[in-house]
Amino acid sequence: MRTVLMVAEKPSLAQSIAKILSRGNMSSRKGLNGTCSVHEYTGTFAGQPVRFKMTSVCGHVMTLDFLGKYNKWDKVDPAELFSQAPTEKKEANPKLNMVKFLQVEGKGCDYIVLWLDCDKEGENICFEVLDAVLPIMNPTHGGEKTVFRARFSSITDTDICAAMARLGEPDHNEALSVDARQELDLRIGCAFTRFQTKYFQGKYGNLDSSLISFGPCQTPTLGFCVERHDKIQSFKPETYWVLQAKVNADKDRSLLLDWDRVRVFDREIAQMFLNMTKLEKEAQVEATSRKEKAKQRPLALNTVEMLRVASSSLGMGPQHAMQTAERLYTQGYISYPRTETTHYPENFDLKGPLRQQANHPYWADTVKRLLTEGINRPRKGHDAGDHPPITPMRSATEAELGSEAWRLYEYITRHFIATVSYDCKYLQSTISFRIGPEHFTCTGKTVISPGFTEIMPWQSVPLEESLPTCQRGDTFAVSEIKMLEKQTNPPDYLTEAELITLMEKHGIGTDASIPVHINNICQRNYVTVESGRRLKPTNLGIVLVHGYYKIGMDELMEVSFSPLAATGKPLSRCGKCHRFMKYIQAKPSRLHCSHCDETYTLPQNGTIKLYKELRCPLDDFELVLWSSGSRGKSYPLCPYCANHPPFRDMKKGMGCNECTHPTCQHSLSMLGIGQCVECESGVLVLDPTSGPKWKVACNKCNVVAHCFENAYRVRVSADTCSTCEAALLAVDFNKAKSPLPGDETQHTGCVFCDPIFQELVELKHAASCHPMHRGGPGRRQGRGRARGRRPTVKPSARRPKDKMSALAAYFV
Repeated sequence: MRTVLMVAEKPSLAQSIAKILSRGNMSSRKGLNGTCSVHEYTGTFAGQPVRFKMTSVCGHVMTLDFLGKYNKWDKVDPAELFSQAPTEKKEANPKLNMVKFLQVEGKGCDYIVLWLDCDKEGENICFEVLDAVLPIMNPTHGGEKTVFRARFSSITDTDICAAMARLGEPDHNEALSVDARQELDLRIGCAFTRFQTKYFQGKYGNLDSSLISFGPCQTPTLGFCVERHDKIQSFKPETYWVLQAKVNADKDRSLLLDWDRVRVFDREIAQMFLNMTKLEKEAQVEATSRKEKAKQRPLALNTVEMLRVASSSLGMGPQHAMQTAERLYTQGYISYPRTETTHYPENFDLKGPLRQQANHPYWADTVKRLLTEGINRPRKGHDAGDHPPITPMRSATEAELGSEAWRLYEYITRHFIATVSYDCKYLQSTISFRIGPEHFTCTGKTVISPGFTEIMPWQSVPLEESLPTCQRGDTFAVSEIKMLEKQTNPPDYLTEAELITLMEKHGIGTDASIPVHINNICQRNYVTVESGRRLKPTNLGIVLVHGYYKIGMDELMEVSFSPLAATGKPLSRCGKCHRFMKYIQAKPSRLHCSHCDETYTLPQNGTIKLYKELRCPLDDFELVLWSSGSRGKSYPLCPYCANHPPFRDMKKGMGCNECTHPTCQHSLSMLGIGQCVECESGVLVLDPTSGPKWKVACNKCNVVAHCFENAYRVRVSADTCSTCEAALLAVDFNKAKSPLPGDETQHTGCVFCDPIFQELVELKHAASCHPMHRGGPGRRQGRGRARGRRPTVKPSARRPKDKMSALAAYFV
């Protein structure tokens, strides 16, 4: 009987998976390291009876480190760690003897199934396991497949059995990306950490820190906290004044009105407005409105949002929240907690997890009503292509989970129920008043349907006093008008939740590593966690970040080199600010708008000039003309479109001759003629700037057709050739030099098929191309059209008849 070795990422996970697959009929024993158990049972695999051995690792098997002498701080210059210091893989936890343990269990096995977490780190651990196990497994028979990868998002019977039924392969590229990240973190982190620790400890005696660390993600995380600290320190409060008015709604209550001017920063002006209104006895109704509004239910829950809420509402630090979520996952209570996705797949069974909660003492009524009346499909969020949003997989109570885990589980469950609930609907009433010359407003809200706020009461619409029924022209007695003096307040220190938002926005860390980076700056005495989980930088953290700010790299460069704003010559206008952009000819040639501080790359190895001061219809940027010379080809381009392709079928760097805008006079849609006579994907496009030596050039390869010399106008017709379906060209010749028979000066025909045009077209190759590409077997040169190729650009694709339909097609 053959043996299948199965490996999970944690011991608890291995036990849960084995219990599901064996249906509880298994035997368990401790492995040689005393930490990882081995669960054994029999079953079938690949259509044959086998013995299964399910075990686990404890996270990463291996870690990356420098070789021997490079780990001695005093004997190695930190600069050597960037490139010269060799690295090696070592056991992450030598006490566990994980490699030996895996080899003992893997010896004599025929197949291996990897049940590691389904993210990049899990993929990397897959290959760490394979490196240990494959050399001692039984040899393969006839090249049969022996390595399998299970992919799953939750520890439920359905998900685990489905993963076992559709085993795949581990992703080597994702594993390599983790290797690259590990090496970058090691080299950068160790080099800077050693340098600044030794440097500062060698200068300051009262520096209470044994390690002054640096990290590519840790340091910018600290930077956000210090940036907020600097704003607080530099804040200067300003005094401002507001008017506050009260009117009598009836005998027992009054309405507090908000001033439409909000506030003024000049006391005398505020006093003037007060003087103009304080003698008024009545407030006149100017307008009333009643509008039904909705507060949207939340998007499905991803890791970052879970961490934000855990910190801001549950008082749990990100690291602690992540550890708690992972424990809930391995115990089968929630789905995989590391995900960037906020969008459920269309085929996701939403009712299954909901039914699990139908008898829960806290929300059974809400769940049963949703199951009976019908759930509301969750909002469409972001699909990152990793795991489904975090979802409760089975019901639980506080007694079952314990206080800390329960609070996180309760939030995850309430959030999930809210995503399939309905929006909160409320009626907002507004009354606009005039007191003398000044205007005031009063608003009130009345809930129509609580929707999702029934399960998430902290999100409910705040109750506001209902407003009296009135209409334009009605008056209310003014009971009080006064002027209040207030001051602007400084921002507060960043909360963990705000820091997580900033890190996500700027791409610092991943959903899994964000808690680690925040925990690092706390543990290393760079910030302290104050009340409300606000992060206050310490003196050490502030000085470090300020030191990084003062590393004068820009100052050093500016000694020898000129900034972009002082370089180049004015060429074309920016579509945003309508000021002239500078053309910098030095490679790489580019356009720079000093007002918007934006730089736009241009095609290289050619000349750039302004194109008739014409503008792009999409963004109002002035077009420029790129040319490879008189013997080559040229085409106009929009600097903005070339850097930010507007259509999904365009790539960065494309010019107007490849733009699929359906109606722009410069685009492929209007100037394209037919398929290139040599390459498969190119289209021959009329160069409208080439007259009187007219050219038609391929927008992909170096084919150029010279045609109609001495013609003073060439236009692409809306009509097409009945033979090859290429667009017809309408040509006007000078009367004195017309090659047409008789006294004719105008002719419309196909550049490929028309017998008159055949003698007026000469196919060449752009002079700027590499010499090896000129001539040869594929070269068709000489007078007359290139035969044997039928252009395939259809009239409907080249110039849509229905412009609105075409626009819709291109802009979707």
